[in-house]
Amino acid sequence: MLKKVKRKVKTLVKPKKNPYKPPPPPSSFPSLPPPEEESQTMSPPTQQTFRPPATADPFLFPQTQSTVLPDPSNFFSPNLLSSPLPTNSFFQNFVLKNGDQPEYFHPYAVKSSSAALTISYPSRFSTSAFIYQIFIADLTISAAQNPGSPQPHKISSFNDLSVTLDFPSSNLSFFLVRGSPFITCSVSNSTSLSISTIHAILSCSSNGSKTKYTIKLNSNQTWLVYTSSPIDLTTSGLSLITSNGFSGIVRIAILPNSDPKFEAILDRFSSCYPVSGEAVFTKPFALEYKWEKKGWGELLMLAHPLHLQLLSSEDSDVTVLEDFKFKSIDGDLVGVVGDSWALKPDPVSITWHSSRGVGEDSYAEVVSALVKDVGELNSSGIATTSSYFYGKLIARAARLALIAEEVDYLDVIPTIRKFLKETIEPWLVGTFGGNGFLYDKKWGGIVTKQGATDSGADFGFGIYNDHHYHLGYFVYGISVLVKIDPAWGRKYRAQAYSLAADYLTVGRRSHSHYPRLRCFDFYKLHSWAGGLTEFADGRNQESTSEAVNAYYSAALLGLAYGDTHLVATGSILAALEIRAAQMWWHVKEGGNMYEEDFTRENRLVGVLWNNKRDSGLWFAPPEWKECRLGIQLLPLLPITEALFSDVGFVRDLVKWTLPALSREGVGEGWKGFVYSLEGIYDKEGALGKIRNLNGYDDGNSLTNLLWWIHSRGEEAAEFGLGHNICWSRHYH
Repeated sequence: MLKKVKRKVKTLVKPKKNPYKPPPPPSSFPSLPPPEEESQTMSPPTQQTFRPPATADPFLFPQTQSTVLPDPSNFFSPNLLSSPLPTNSFFQNFVLKNGDQPEYFHPYAVKSSSAALTISYPSRFSTSAFIYQIFIADLTISAAQNPGSPQPHKISSFNDLSVTLDFPSSNLSFFLVRGSPFITCSVSNSTSLSISTIHAILSCSSNGSKTKYTIKLNSNQTWLVYTSSPIDLTTSGLSLITSNGFSGIVRIAILPNSDPKFEAILDRFSSCYPVSGEAVFTKPFALEYKWEKKGWGELLMLAHPLHLQLLSSEDSDVTVLEDFKFKSIDGDLVGVVGDSWALKPDPVSITWHSSRGVGEDSYAEVVSALVKDVGELNSSGIATTSSYFYGKLIARAARLALIAEEVDYLDVIPTIRKFLKETIEPWLVGTFGGNGFLYDKKWGGIVTKQGATDSGADFGFGIYNDHHYHLGYFVYGISVLVKIDPAWGRKYRAQAYSLAADYLTVGRRSHSHYPRLRCFDFYKLHSWAGGLTEFADGRNQESTSEAVNAYYSAALLGLAYGDTHLVATGSILAALEIRAAQMWWHVKEGGNMYEEDFTRENRLVGVLWNNKRDSGLWFAPPEWKECRLGIQLLPLLPITEALFSDVGFVRDLVKWTLPALSREGVGEGWKGFVYSLEGIYDKEGALGKIRNLNGYDDGNSLTNLLWWIHSRGEEAAEFGLGHNICWSRHYH
């Protein structure tokens, strides 16, 4: 059962044939910095940090008083309110409205209400359209006598992998740590405890020292209760257990499948408990988990399937208990012994241009479309004031500049540069009519003028929804503009960094203006888009590709400014987002991540929630498969190669999607994305379909589609490359 980690990551490295080298831009548009124009992932110093501009005070957009944001002081301790607060975190429900919606901590779902904590080891319900975990109040822990009206919980501390929930009126504090097989509670002031359940208690028996109790329920569950000193637990009626006065540590765990062979493992590791956990960028392309632990002995935690793939044998002194498993919607959670883990994803290439380049015999067709698309750029003709759709238009134009470099047609770059300056600058200096960026000090972040007074405006950007999506598009456009106009980049460097810092701040400095990695979940290793909205199923994310774009764009910003810290941070986050998308959003035919009926009917998850998998989208029903494919693909970029590098999966995905295109009313823009993926394995067939399109997504263009198809080679199809290929690993 005990197995030392000896996992060696195998990476297929294939040298490029005739690697494309873009022509140098004219002297008036030099790249910054020239040696890194086609750079890939860069090695950071020991600690990767988001480095702000070299100014005395980082730039902030004008401050606003939002009328739609909730008051964080209801649930955060006063000492936390002076620093930026998380808005898309794994415990967000605990600080919204009444704070009484559950959150999922792997393996338990936890709910706080009326000065009591309810624990559920959730069961699952599935159909061909969705899967969700069912919250059942298996055990509820509270003080036996709670004088007066119960006070709401307070969050006294939080970290990347943990949150501490205090119940001041009950003398209880819970250390809720992601991936702990135990729920740990600190009890003070000789408090009598109450443990209740909606099930019937069949038995409650103790060991000789009264420091371990076994509770059997009529739900076929067996729960184990461990205490740091003797305690008397007494059954009262069918569903209540009470104690005498107690001070110390209480740890509660379910016995998986009520299997006695796992009980000895829980016994062995019951005395060492984590009180917090942090994730640290320590080495190049490595993320290290470090838990603060108390008690004695070794620490037992649980790893999900992506953890197990990334766990490094060279840098982790851990033992994997391969047979010790808890069930989860994210796949089996496997026991890992050790208080420090090193996770090492394979690097992904951060390049301005495609990995293979466009063949010269295809230049003419791309240039023809390029000239037409650039000729239609008109900043004064943009009707939208939405930060999302406006950002997409900026990024669309920026793509044209990079494609122009790639096909050696630089005559259009001045026109693109002019358009980018005219569209980006008003957002940076506050002169854009109808909308703009402002700073909210209450939570610590950028909001829009529209979003500051309307929670539904800009897709909820004002309540911190989708920040990495919207800002990722702006950062992409800014990165390209800095590349082609370094003087402009120097002038607006502070504003550019402020936009990126909103979702990519890594440091923990007390004077920071933004929370640490606003959208990224360090345990799940992907982002959440849902902000300060209470959801029974926890946070959610729809588009993984737009999340990848956010971190890829930040890395490009680092390339443009010669900032290796930013390149490194954006690179590893993009790599992790890609691996998570491939693990949980990409549903492989015959795979075992999800139930058979869901797997049979779906090749992609539409919206992934902490507690749910949905085949529908926010804007489309499950039958609109072309929308599901498109929203997990757009925007079409060089890094898309890494996100959809498994050619076998791409074939299955396109085959699954194509019948939906015969439905009346399917948009041409969505068809373009389907044909793009088809071009990975059938270049000529897809090219013919793209040439016949008469419309494109507002963030896409014919030029971009032709660039994508003409930069596809035969290499992926020939070698059947799977996920995780680093196209430029040989540069290291």
